[in-house]
Amino acid sequence: MHEENKAAANGCGKIRSGAQNGAALLALMEKTGYSMVQQNGQRKFGGPPPGWEGPPPPRGCEVFVGKIPRDMYEDELVPVFERAGKIYELRLMMEFSGKFIGVCVSLDNCRLFIGAIPKDKKKEEILNEMKKVTEGVVDVIVYPNATDKTKNRGFAFVEYESHRAAAMARRRLIPGTFQPWGHTIQVDWADPEKVVDEETMQRVKVLYVRNLMISTTEDKIKAEFNKFKPGVVERVKKLRDYAFVHFFHREDAVAAMSIMNGKCIDGASIEVTLAKPVNKESPWKQHFNGQISPSSENLLGFPNKEDGTQKSLGKPAGLSVRLNGQHSPSPPEVERSTYPIFPGIKLTPISMYSLKLSHFSSAVMHLDYFCHKNSWAPPEYCLYSTTSQDGKILLVYKVLISSIADDSQSYFMPEKLCTTVEDAKELAAQFTLLHL
Repeated sequence: MHEENKAAANGCGKIRSGAQNGAALLALMEKTGYSMVQQNGQRKFGGPPPGWEGPPPPRGCEVFVGKIPRDMYEDELVPVFERAGKIYELRLMMEFSGKFIGVCVSLDNCRLFIGAIPKDKKKEEILNEMKKVTEGVVDVIVYPNATDKTKNRGFAFVEYESHRAAAMARRRLIPGTFQPWGHTIQVDWADPEKVVDEETMQRVKVLYVRNLMISTTEDKIKAEFNKFKPGVVERVKKLRDYAFVHFFHREDAVAAMSIMNGKCIDGASIEVTLAKPVNKESPWKQHFNGQISPSSENLLGFPNKEDGTQKSLGKPAGLSVRLNGQHSPSPPEVERSTYPIFPGIKLTPISMYSLKLSHFSSAVMHLDYFCHKNSWAPPEYCLYSTTSQDGKILLVYKVLISSIADDSQSYFMPEKLCTTVEDAKELAAQFTLLHL
């Protein structure tokens, strides 16, 4: 047996407080022939296993297992996971949660979200700054400001050559010691782009058009996309600085995408891609427990019943909805449970803004958190009312979002009325989040 294997097992025996535990790991390695090394805060079992020939398994073959009990180690975990198939590699972190385990597909994420970037910085400047302090940078994705195309939106996505390179970059940037241009930046994982199977994409006949001017109208967009072949556009739905162009036939949508991508409309160079379909029961829709009426689904960006497309949002994993980009909205899973307060338990004062977004379950709280993270003023809600034909008082909120950085203001108001103040405020927050 290799000396590094013995050192790893014996070292773990001390951490696990018992020679028997170390012996169990040594027995596991003797039985399976796998090696075990300890490095970078984790213990690696295998990778590759004995007799393995060829390259490592492709992306999508790894699962993440969380909340492993503190007293469970490889000698118990390996037999459990071997029931599903041959193990290529098992990496065990050195700190555990002590709860029931949870299993999900491991995401080989290569993209980081970088926030609080000065809005006057260009893509090349941001790319050079990231390359100075991190390795493996492949590209930087920067989106222009909705109202001023000469500025960025205050954030960027940095693409790395591998998940490991992205993870090392995140570890180096998170402490806050790196301050480009004298600014403290925000760093988090970006949600990986949702993968849609080729068969589904072959049926899409809707284009997603980004980087439009706020002043550009739906009629203008329709006219521009009809130029190459009159009458091919069925309808256009514009939301702020992006739009969805629906075609009667897919072949016309594909041809228009090739022709119109990079063209100028009202002085703005547009980006055109195929709109990505989403599951009819999307996580965001499920998140609000069916409280959104069918008539408001299209209004809030949910799939159209005819084509199943919706707008695409970019966001970091820590925020369920960030800003316009290339991803679909899907909030984090929220654990809705209560736990007893035992005598003597220590409670520490904490700010809600130091939490992750997964701790919030309402759109109102999401929006407040979102504004704070972007250094904007808190959202302002203005309540309006009207009376229905049967005498009911119906309510709607208008939401004002003010950017402290550039003094810009934006108003958002859903075109639906509610019977309760709580529902009206929640609907307004949902609408605002999905249209920022």
